[in-house]
This record gives sequence, structure tokens and C-alpha cells, in this order.
Amino acid sequence: MRALIVYVSVHHGNTERVAKAMAEVLGAELTKPWKVKPEELLSYDLIGFGSGIYWWRHHWGLFKLVENLPNVGGKKAFIFSTAGLNIRPYNHRKLRRALKEKGFEIVGEFSCRGWDTNGWLAKIGGLNKGHPDERDIGRARKFAEGLKAKFAR
Repeated sequence: MRALIVYVSVHHGNTERVAKAMAEVLGAELTKPWKVKPEELLSYDLIGFGSGIYWWRHHWGLFKLVENLPNVGGKKAFIFSTAGLNIRPYNHRKLRRALKEKGFEIVGEFSCRGWDTNGWLAKIGGLNKGHPDERDIGRARKFAEGLKAKFAR
């Protein structure tokens, strides 16, 4: 299985830590959305899309990449995120919809708490300082192991 993880990690490296843990388990390559051409994604069997959550949605760079993709005809994808307010169904809805509109089959979703100092939260020291912690990273690895097992069948 050839896997790629496209991610954005802006403030504290929260999402990067999760992406690296998943990539290690999956044997996946890592890239940023602005460093990959849309047509290059077509050569992968599994593609992960993830970022921190900014005002209840993923980073704009992921949406720009997805917008420029052709229809992928059932290619497998997963979504992940880190967030101050970890409300996965709500936080992932816009990216899930955009990926499905391009023909992706979503095979899994993962989210965990991340240290959030976006906007006014900086004035109070942020939310979830210390996250993702080792337990969160362990959950990310377990999620990736589940994906790997699905593809091994």
C-alpha cells in the first residue's frame, strides 16, 4: 500500500506530531498541501488529510488542494485533526463533504485535543496545554494500525 499524509501544523506542532506518528505506522510519506500537485495524489492508495481546526474547520490549504483535484473515483482517504474543542463530527464536516464531492471514500476519521492559543485563547494561556500528549499519540498510532489492517486484507 502506498500512503501519503497531507497536513498543516501551524502554531504548536500539534498536528505534525499526530501526522508523524500515523506516517510511521503506515509507512506513509508526509507533505504540505502547497508542496504537492493535485495529480500526484492519484498515485497513492491511501491519502490522509489533516490539520488543526480553525474556527470549526480544517486549514484553508487543504481545501485549496482538494478544490484543484479531479474526480478521484473512489480513492481511499482519511481525515484527522487536533483541536481546542474536539468536536470531530462538527469539525470534520466541511472537509468530509469536499472530499466526498471529489469522489473519495472516507475510510476513517481521527481527532484529539491540541493546545489551542488561537485568537482570544492566547490571553488566557490557551486550551489543552500539553496536548497532544503520549496517550493522544498512542491513540493516533492505534487508529493508523486499524487503517493498515483494513488494507492488509
